[in-house]
Amino acid sequence: MEKILIVGGGGTGAALAHDLSLRGFSVSLFEKGPLLSGATGRHHGLLHSGARYAVSDPEAAKECIAENSILRRLAPDAMEQNGGLFVALNDEDMNYAEIFSESCEACNIPIQAMDPHEVLALEPALNPKTKYAYAVPDAVMDAWRLAMHFFATAQANGAHIQDYSEIRNIYLASGRVSGIRVFDHRCLCERDITGDIVVNTAGPWAGKVARLANVHLPVRPGLGIMVSINTRFAERVLNRLHKPDEGDIIVPQRMLSILGTSLRLGEDPDNLNFPETEIKRMFDLCSEMVPAVKDFPPHAAWSAARPLIDDLDSGVSPEVGRTFASYDHGERDGVAGLVSVIGGKATTLRAMAEKTADLICKMVGRDIACETETHPLLHYREFFQSKHK
Repeated sequence: MEKILIVGGGGTGAALAHDLSLRGFSVSLFEKGPLLSGATGRHHGLLHSGARYAVSDPEAAKECIAENSILRRLAPDAMEQNGGLFVALNDEDMNYAEIFSESCEACNIPIQAMDPHEVLALEPALNPKTKYAYAVPDAVMDAWRLAMHFFATAQANGAHIQDYSEIRNIYLASGRVSGIRVFDHRCLCERDITGDIVVNTAGPWAGKVARLANVHLPVRPGLGIMVSINTRFAERVLNRLHKPDEGDIIVPQRMLSILGTSLRLGEDPDNLNFPETEIKRMFDLCSEMVPAVKDFPPHAAWSAARPLIDDLDSGVSPEVGRTFASYDHGERDGVAGLVSVIGGKATTLRAMAEKTADLICKMVGRDIACETETHPLLHYREFFQSKHK
Protein backbone atom coordinates (compact mmCIF):
# COMPACT_ATOMS: atom_id res chain seq x y z
CA MET A 1 0.00 0.00 0.00
CA GLU A 2 1.22 3.49 -0.86
CA LYS A 3 3.01 5.60 1.76
CA ILE A 4 1.34 8.97 2.37
CA LEU A 5 3.20 11.91 3.97
CA ILE A 6 0.93 14.61 5.40
CA VAL A 7 2.40 18.05 6.04
CA GLY A 8 0.46 20.02 8.66
CA GLY A 9 -0.76 18.96 12.09
CA GLY A 10 -3.99 20.91 12.37
CA GLY A 11 -7.57 19.68 12.27
CA THR A 12 -7.56 18.89 8.55
CA GLY A 13 -4.35 16.90 8.80
CA ALA A 14 -5.72 15.00 11.80
CA ALA A 15 -8.96 14.09 10.00
CA LEU A 16 -7.05 13.07 6.86
CA ALA A 17 -4.62 10.87 8.83
CA HIS A 18 -7.66 9.17 10.36
CA ASP A 19 -9.43 8.67 7.02
CA LEU A 20 -6.39 7.36 5.15
CA SER A 21 -5.44 5.03 8.01
CA LEU A 22 -8.93 3.52 7.95
CA ARG A 23 -8.53 2.94 4.22
CA GLY A 24 -5.34 0.97 4.87
CA PHE A 25 -2.69 3.45 3.72
CA SER A 26 0.65 3.87 5.46
CA VAL A 27 0.43 7.37 6.95
CA SER A 28 2.99 9.70 8.51
CA LEU A 29 2.10 13.25 9.55
CA PHE A 30 4.55 16.08 10.22
CA GLU A 31 3.91 19.31 12.14
CA LYS A 32 6.63 21.95 12.53
CA GLY A 33 5.61 22.82 16.10
CA PRO A 34 3.23 21.37 18.68
CA LEU A 35 0.16 19.73 17.20
CA LEU A 36 -2.70 22.21 16.61
CA SER A 37 -0.43 25.22 17.19
CA GLY A 38 -1.40 26.89 13.90
CA ALA A 39 -4.80 28.09 12.72
CA THR A 40 -6.70 25.22 14.39
CA GLY A 41 -5.59 26.29 17.85
CA ARG A 42 -6.46 29.94 17.31
CA HIS A 43 -10.08 30.03 16.11
CA HIS A 44 -13.06 30.84 18.33
CA GLY A 45 -14.42 27.30 18.43
CA LEU A 46 -17.74 27.66 16.63
CA LEU A 47 -19.34 24.53 15.23
CA HIS A 48 -21.20 26.22 12.39
CA SER A 49 -24.80 25.45 11.54
CA GLY A 50 -24.10 27.02 8.14
CA ALA A 51 -26.57 29.83 8.76
CA ARG A 52 -23.85 32.47 8.61
CA TYR A 53 -23.12 31.49 5.00
CA ALA A 54 -26.61 30.55 3.80
CA VAL A 55 -27.15 33.79 1.85
CA SER A 56 -23.66 34.48 0.52
CA ASP A 57 -22.16 30.98 0.14
CA PRO A 58 -24.83 28.25 0.08
CA GLU A 59 -22.30 25.56 -0.85
CA ALA A 60 -20.33 26.23 2.34
CA ALA A 61 -23.59 26.45 4.32
CA LYS A 62 -24.70 22.99 3.15
CA GLU A 63 -21.28 21.55 4.00
CA CYS A 64 -21.47 23.04 7.50
CA ILE A 65 -24.94 21.80 8.41
CA ALA A 66 -24.15 18.29 7.17
CA GLU A 67 -20.89 18.09 9.14
CA ASN A 68 -22.46 19.77 12.19
CA SER A 69 -24.73 16.76 12.62
CA ILE A 70 -21.96 14.23 12.01
CA LEU A 71 -19.48 15.78 14.47
CA ARG A 72 -22.09 16.12 17.21
CA ARG A 73 -22.56 12.36 16.99
CA LEU A 74 -18.89 11.38 16.61
CA ALA A 75 -17.30 13.68 19.19
CA PRO A 76 -19.84 14.84 21.81
CA ASP A 77 -17.11 15.16 24.47
CA ALA A 78 -15.43 17.87 22.38
CA MET A 79 -18.35 20.27 22.27
CA GLU A 80 -21.12 22.07 24.06
CA GLN A 81 -24.31 21.58 22.08
CA ASN A 82 -25.84 24.86 23.13
CA GLY A 83 -27.36 26.36 19.96
CA GLY A 84 -27.11 29.83 18.50
CA LEU A 85 -29.14 32.97 17.78
CA PHE A 86 -29.16 35.42 14.91
CA VAL A 87 -30.35 38.70 16.38
CA ALA A 88 -31.97 41.68 14.62
CA LEU A 89 -31.32 45.04 16.29
CA ASN A 90 -32.65 47.55 13.74
CA ASP A 91 -34.76 47.88 10.59
CA GLU A 92 -31.81 47.04 8.34
CA ASP A 93 -31.38 43.72 10.16
CA MET A 94 -35.13 43.10 9.86
CA ASN A 95 -34.96 43.64 6.10
CA TYR A 96 -32.33 40.88 5.94
CA ALA A 97 -34.58 38.44 7.81
CA GLU A 98 -36.60 37.29 4.81
CA ILE A 99 -33.67 36.37 2.58
CA PHE A 100 -31.91 34.80 5.58
CA SER A 101 -34.92 32.61 6.33
CA GLU A 102 -35.39 31.59 2.70
CA SER A 103 -31.69 30.81 2.27
CA CYS A 104 -31.53 28.67 5.41
CA GLU A 105 -34.55 26.71 4.22
CA ALA A 106 -32.90 26.16 0.82
CA CYS A 107 -29.78 24.84 2.58
CA ASN A 108 -31.80 22.56 4.92
CA ILE A 109 -30.72 24.51 8.00
CA PRO A 110 -33.46 24.36 10.64
CA ILE A 111 -34.31 27.75 12.17
CA GLN A 112 -36.92 28.95 14.63
CA ALA A 113 -38.30 32.49 14.64
CA MET A 114 -38.45 34.22 18.04
CA ASP A 115 -40.10 37.48 19.08
CA PRO A 116 -38.30 39.99 21.35
CA HIS A 117 -39.91 38.71 24.56
CA GLU A 118 -38.92 35.12 23.85
CA VAL A 119 -35.32 35.84 22.93
CA LEU A 120 -34.71 38.29 25.82
CA ALA A 121 -36.12 35.72 28.24
CA LEU A 122 -33.54 33.24 26.92
CA GLU A 123 -30.62 35.68 26.81
CA PRO A 124 -31.22 38.65 29.12
CA ALA A 125 -27.82 40.22 28.33
CA LEU A 126 -28.92 40.98 24.77
CA ASN A 127 -29.65 44.56 23.78
CA PRO A 128 -33.16 45.36 25.12
CA LYS A 129 -33.91 46.94 21.73
CA THR A 130 -33.70 43.51 20.08
CA LYS A 131 -36.47 43.29 17.48
CA TYR A 132 -36.38 39.67 16.38
CA ALA A 133 -34.21 36.56 16.33
CA TYR A 134 -33.78 33.15 14.75
CA ALA A 135 -32.57 30.15 16.71
CA VAL A 136 -30.13 27.92 14.77
CA PRO A 137 -28.25 24.69 15.57
CA ASP A 138 -24.85 26.28 16.18
CA ALA A 139 -22.66 24.70 18.86
CA VAL A 140 -19.33 25.38 20.54
CA MET A 141 -16.37 23.06 20.07
CA ASP A 142 -13.10 22.67 21.88
CA ALA A 143 -10.71 23.06 18.95
CA TRP A 144 -7.99 20.92 20.53
CA ARG A 145 -10.19 18.11 21.82
CA LEU A 146 -12.07 17.71 18.54
CA ALA A 147 -8.89 17.32 16.50
CA MET A 148 -7.30 15.05 19.12
CA HIS A 149 -10.18 12.58 18.72
CA PHE A 150 -9.04 12.18 15.10
CA PHE A 151 -5.33 12.03 15.99
CA ALA A 152 -5.98 9.39 18.66
CA THR A 153 -7.94 7.16 16.28
CA ALA A 154 -5.43 7.62 13.45
CA GLN A 155 -2.54 6.73 15.75
CA ALA A 156 -4.34 3.62 17.00
CA ASN A 157 -4.75 2.55 13.37
CA GLY A 158 -1.03 2.84 12.66
CA ALA A 159 -0.48 6.47 11.65
CA HIS A 160 2.81 8.02 12.77
CA ILE A 161 2.15 11.51 14.19
CA GLN A 162 5.35 13.55 14.43
CA ASP A 163 5.35 17.02 15.95
CA TYR A 164 8.27 19.49 15.96
CA SER A 165 9.12 18.18 12.50
CA GLU A 166 9.40 20.98 9.94
CA ILE A 167 9.39 20.24 6.22
CA ARG A 168 12.39 21.81 4.50
CA ASN A 169 12.21 20.29 1.02
CA ILE A 170 10.02 18.23 -1.28
CA TYR A 171 12.08 15.88 -3.43
CA LEU A 172 11.10 15.36 -7.06
CA ALA A 173 12.31 12.70 -9.49
CA SER A 174 11.24 12.84 -13.14
CA GLY A 175 8.38 15.19 -12.30
CA ARG A 176 7.10 13.07 -9.43
CA VAL A 177 7.30 13.44 -5.65
CA SER A 178 9.72 10.97 -4.10
CA GLY A 179 9.92 12.19 -0.50
CA ILE A 180 10.59 15.09 1.85
CA ARG A 181 13.35 16.49 4.01
CA VAL A 182 12.33 17.25 7.60
CA PHE A 183 14.12 19.27 10.26
CA ASP A 184 13.58 17.74 13.70
CA HIS A 185 13.47 20.58 16.23
CA ARG A 186 14.02 18.18 19.12
CA CYS A 187 17.37 16.81 18.01
CA LEU A 188 18.23 19.78 15.76
CA CYS A 189 18.91 17.41 12.89
CA GLU A 190 17.59 16.79 9.38
CA ARG A 191 16.34 13.54 7.93
CA ASP A 192 15.00 12.40 4.59
CA ILE A 193 11.76 10.43 4.35
CA THR A 194 10.60 8.62 1.24
CA GLY A 195 6.95 8.58 0.26
CA ASP A 196 4.63 8.03 -2.66
CA ILE A 197 2.30 10.99 -2.09
CA VAL A 198 2.79 14.22 -0.15
CA VAL A 199 -0.39 15.93 1.05
CA ASN A 200 -0.18 19.60 1.91
CA THR A 201 -2.64 20.37 4.74
CA ALA A 202 -0.72 23.37 6.08
CA GLY A 203 -3.69 25.77 6.00
CA PRO A 204 -2.54 29.38 5.62
CA TRP A 205 1.04 28.05 5.26
CA ALA A 206 0.02 25.81 2.34
CA GLY A 207 1.41 28.29 -0.19
CA LYS A 208 4.84 28.11 1.43
CA VAL A 209 4.80 24.31 1.39
CA ALA A 210 3.71 24.21 -2.27
CA ARG A 211 6.59 26.51 -3.25
CA LEU A 212 9.02 23.82 -2.06
CA ALA A 213 7.88 21.89 -5.14
CA ASN A 214 7.85 25.03 -7.34
CA VAL A 215 4.04 25.08 -7.33
CA HIS A 216 1.89 28.19 -6.98
CA LEU A 217 -1.19 27.69 -4.82
CA PRO A 218 -4.11 30.17 -4.82
CA VAL A 219 -4.19 30.68 -1.07
CA ARG A 220 -3.69 33.84 0.92
CA PRO A 221 -3.93 34.43 4.67
CA GLY A 222 -7.00 36.31 5.83
CA LEU A 223 -6.04 37.71 9.22
CA GLY A 224 -8.61 38.22 11.95
CA ILE A 225 -8.54 39.31 15.58
CA MET A 226 -10.48 37.77 18.46
CA VAL A 227 -10.84 39.10 22.00
CA SER A 228 -11.84 37.12 25.09
CA ILE A 229 -13.63 38.53 28.12
CA ASN A 230 -13.54 36.78 31.48
CA THR A 231 -17.30 36.34 31.82
CA ARG A 232 -19.98 34.42 29.99
CA PHE A 233 -22.64 36.79 28.70
CA ALA A 234 -24.86 34.19 27.04
CA GLU A 235 -25.52 30.49 26.96
CA ARG A 236 -25.86 30.44 23.17
CA VAL A 237 -23.69 31.67 20.32
CA LEU A 238 -24.84 35.19 19.41
CA ASN A 239 -24.71 36.36 15.78
CA ARG A 240 -25.91 39.59 14.24
CA LEU A 241 -28.72 39.07 11.71
CA HIS A 242 -27.09 40.70 8.68
CA LYS A 243 -24.55 39.94 5.98
CA PRO A 244 -21.35 38.45 7.48
CA ASP A 245 -19.31 41.34 8.75
CA GLU A 246 -16.70 42.24 11.34
CA GLY A 247 -17.45 42.19 15.05
CA ASP A 248 -20.79 40.44 14.70
CA ILE A 249 -20.40 37.27 16.76
CA ILE A 250 -19.95 36.39 20.44
CA VAL A 251 -19.01 32.78 21.21
CA PRO A 252 -19.29 31.44 24.78
CA GLN A 253 -16.32 29.25 25.68
CA ARG A 254 -16.64 27.76 29.16
CA MET A 255 -16.72 30.87 31.39
CA LEU A 256 -15.31 33.19 28.73
CA SER A 257 -16.89 35.11 25.87
CA ILE A 258 -15.01 35.38 22.56
CA LEU A 259 -15.66 38.52 20.52
CA GLY A 260 -14.92 38.35 16.83
CA THR A 261 -13.74 38.96 14.35
CA SER A 262 -11.99 41.26 11.88
CA LEU A 263 -10.73 40.36 8.42
CA ARG A 264 -7.86 41.81 6.43
CA LEU A 265 -5.46 40.43 3.87
CA GLY A 266 -2.02 39.31 4.93
CA GLU A 267 1.08 38.15 3.11
CA ASP A 268 2.74 36.04 5.81
CA PRO A 269 0.77 33.75 8.13
CA ASP A 270 3.61 34.00 10.65
CA ASN A 271 3.09 37.76 10.94
CA LEU A 272 -0.07 38.02 13.03
CA ASN A 273 0.48 41.48 14.45
CA PHE A 274 -2.57 43.72 14.69
CA PRO A 275 -3.13 47.33 15.72
CA GLU A 276 -4.52 47.97 19.22
CA THR A 277 -7.40 49.86 17.62
CA GLU A 278 -8.83 46.52 16.44
CA ILE A 279 -9.45 45.48 20.05
CA LYS A 280 -11.53 48.58 20.65
CA ARG A 281 -13.35 47.97 17.38
CA MET A 282 -14.40 44.47 18.50
CA PHE A 283 -15.71 45.92 21.78
CA ASP A 284 -17.61 48.67 20.01
CA LEU A 285 -19.24 46.39 17.47
CA CYS A 286 -20.08 43.47 19.77
CA SER A 287 -21.50 45.81 22.43
CA GLU A 288 -24.28 46.62 19.97
CA MET A 289 -25.60 43.09 20.60
CA VAL A 290 -24.60 42.86 24.28
CA PRO A 291 -24.20 46.32 25.87
CA ALA A 292 -22.47 44.88 28.97
CA VAL A 293 -19.45 44.01 26.81
CA LYS A 294 -18.19 47.56 27.32
CA ASP A 295 -18.19 47.13 31.11
CA PHE A 296 -15.40 44.54 31.03
CA PRO A 297 -11.68 44.71 30.17
CA PRO A 298 -10.17 42.31 27.61
CA HIS A 299 -8.95 39.06 29.11
CA ALA A 300 -6.81 38.21 26.06
CA ALA A 301 -6.54 39.17 22.41
CA TRP A 302 -5.02 37.24 19.53
CA SER A 303 -5.15 36.94 15.77
CA ALA A 304 -5.34 34.00 13.42
CA ALA A 305 -4.85 33.42 9.70
CA ARG A 306 -7.59 31.85 7.57
CA PRO A 307 -6.51 29.97 4.42
CA LEU A 308 -8.72 31.82 1.93
CA ILE A 309 -9.32 30.70 -1.66
CA ASP A 310 -10.22 33.61 -3.89
CA ASP A 311 -9.08 36.11 -6.47
CA LEU A 312 -7.77 38.27 -3.69
CA ASP A 313 -5.93 40.80 -5.82
CA SER A 314 -9.06 42.93 -5.79
CA GLY A 315 -9.40 42.80 -2.02
CA VAL A 316 -11.33 40.73 0.50
CA SER A 317 -14.63 41.05 2.33
CA PRO A 318 -16.19 39.09 5.19
CA GLU A 319 -18.41 37.42 2.56
CA VAL A 320 -15.48 35.70 0.83
CA GLY A 321 -16.25 32.04 0.08
CA ARG A 322 -15.47 29.57 2.88
CA THR A 323 -15.75 26.30 1.01
CA PHE A 324 -12.67 24.16 0.34
CA ALA A 325 -10.75 22.59 -2.54
CA SER A 326 -8.38 19.66 -3.00
CA TYR A 327 -5.81 19.87 -5.79
CA ASP A 328 -4.01 17.06 -7.61
CA HIS A 329 -0.86 18.92 -8.64
CA GLY A 330 -0.04 16.21 -11.14
CA GLU A 331 -3.05 17.25 -13.21
CA ARG A 332 -2.86 20.93 -12.32
CA ASP A 333 0.88 21.66 -12.35
CA GLY A 334 2.69 18.60 -13.67
CA VAL A 335 4.00 17.59 -10.22
CA ALA A 336 2.70 14.05 -9.73
CA GLY A 337 2.17 12.77 -6.20
CA LEU A 338 1.56 16.18 -4.64
CA VAL A 339 -1.87 17.09 -3.25
CA SER A 340 -2.97 20.31 -1.50
CA VAL A 341 -6.07 21.02 0.57
CA ILE A 342 -7.01 24.66 1.17
CA GLY A 343 -9.96 26.67 2.39
CA GLY A 344 -12.75 25.30 4.51
CA LYS A 345 -13.47 25.62 8.21
CA ALA A 346 -12.93 23.61 11.38
CA THR A 347 -16.54 22.44 11.07
CA THR A 348 -15.80 20.78 7.72
CA LEU A 349 -12.52 19.05 8.64
CA ARG A 350 -13.97 15.54 8.21
CA ALA A 351 -15.53 16.37 4.83
CA MET A 352 -12.29 17.95 3.64
CA ALA A 353 -10.45 14.77 4.59
CA GLU A 354 -13.01 12.55 2.85
CA LYS A 355 -12.80 14.50 -0.41
CA THR A 356 -9.01 14.48 -0.30
CA ALA A 357 -8.77 10.78 0.53
CA ASP A 358 -11.17 10.04 -2.35
CA LEU A 359 -8.85 12.01 -4.64
CA ILE A 360 -5.82 10.04 -3.43
CA CYS A 361 -7.63 6.75 -4.04
CA LYS A 362 -8.42 7.89 -7.57
CA MET A 363 -4.78 8.88 -8.13
CA VAL A 364 -3.50 5.42 -7.14
CA GLY A 365 -6.31 3.48 -8.80
CA ARG A 366 -7.90 2.09 -5.65
CA ASP A 367 -11.62 1.96 -4.91
CA ILE A 368 -11.83 2.16 -1.11
CA ALA A 369 -14.93 3.62 0.50
CA CYS A 370 -14.79 6.29 3.20
CA GLU A 371 -15.87 5.08 6.66
CA THR A 372 -15.36 8.21 8.75
CA GLU A 373 -18.99 9.31 8.79
CA THR A 374 -19.90 6.35 10.98
CA HIS A 375 -16.62 4.94 12.36
CA PRO A 376 -16.38 5.67 16.12
CA LEU A 377 -13.61 8.00 17.27
CA LEU A 378 -11.43 7.19 20.25
CA HIS A 379 -11.46 9.58 23.18
CA TYR A 380 -8.99 12.42 22.75
CA ARG A 381 -7.07 11.32 25.87
CA GLU A 382 -6.18 8.06 24.12
CA PHE A 383 -3.64 9.89 21.98
CA PHE A 384 -1.51 10.74 25.00
CA GLN A 385 -2.21 7.60 27.01
CA SER A 386 -1.18 5.31 24.17
CA LYS A 387 2.16 7.13 23.87
CA HIS A 388 3.00 6.17 27.46
CA LYS A 389 1.97 2.51 27.29
